[in-house]
Amino acid sequence: MNRVNTKKIILMLSLLFLNTSLSYSDETHDKKLIIQSTTSTRDSGFYNFILPEFEKHYKIKVKVVAYGTGQAINNAKNCNADILIVHSLYDEIDFVKNGYGIDRSDLMHNDFIIIGPENDPLNIASQKDVKNAFKKILLRESSFISRGDDSGTHKAETKIWEKIEVDPKDRKYKSYYESGQGMGATINIAIGMNGYTYTDRATWINFKNKINHKILFEKDPLSFNQYGIIRVSNEKCPNVNIKASKIFYNWILSDIGKKLIKKYKVNNEQLFFTK
Repeated sequence: MNRVNTKKIILMLSLLFLNTSLSYSDETHDKKLIIQSTTSTRDSGFYNFILPEFEKHYKIKVKVVAYGTGQAINNAKNCNADILIVHSLYDEIDFVKNGYGIDRSDLMHNDFIIIGPENDPLNIASQKDVKNAFKKILLRESSFISRGDDSGTHKAETKIWEKIEVDPKDRKYKSYYESGQGMGATINIAIGMNGYTYTDRATWINFKNKINHKILFEKDPLSFNQYGIIRVSNEKCPNVNIKASKIFYNWILSDIGKKLIKKYKVNNEQLFFTK
């Protein structure tokens, strides 16, 4: 075999190996999906319930990265996601408007609640609305523990302070604290200080360390908690797994996905609801 033919064979084998490698890499990529998510959906146990059904059917492995909504959105903007699941409507709309998302739909909903000591020393349960409840906690100088982390829960809480035209960070309010942590840690701090906090219902239902705390105020229209799902744009983020993200997006919004969402319960309580 002459030297020219040998070079041709080596070149052909190299191209064959390269094409095989690319094919394998693409196939592997199609089988992976990254969800940037708010922490409440993770802490509620929702993903542990619903994702095995998706993975079993489509053979796509899903990785959930959970942060407060603000950080999850930033991570998606930095192209570290294929799907975004958060709960801050205006930020979600802005995400899509600025080209980072190519689809956005309402996924599911529940509500926010105020939890506090079960003996309810401030009689929060008797308040006519969530605004009065917030004001009473602050003015009576009982500890209020906020997440203070730009999460969807923190954003929802902030809107209520704005409604009553109160800045809880003002130095004259000595009972307002920011944990800067997730919902579970914030609830633990509130319980440890025998204080109050504002949390999503799903995290509270699934929370194990309730001790002497309970729901004191609930079902106010201002406390509606809507979760949205967004596909990350492959124009802003060329590395996005557009195929897998579309499959997951369509699946979870389908009748099958909705039935699974409704089916998820803890202590016989449904955590999330769909339209």
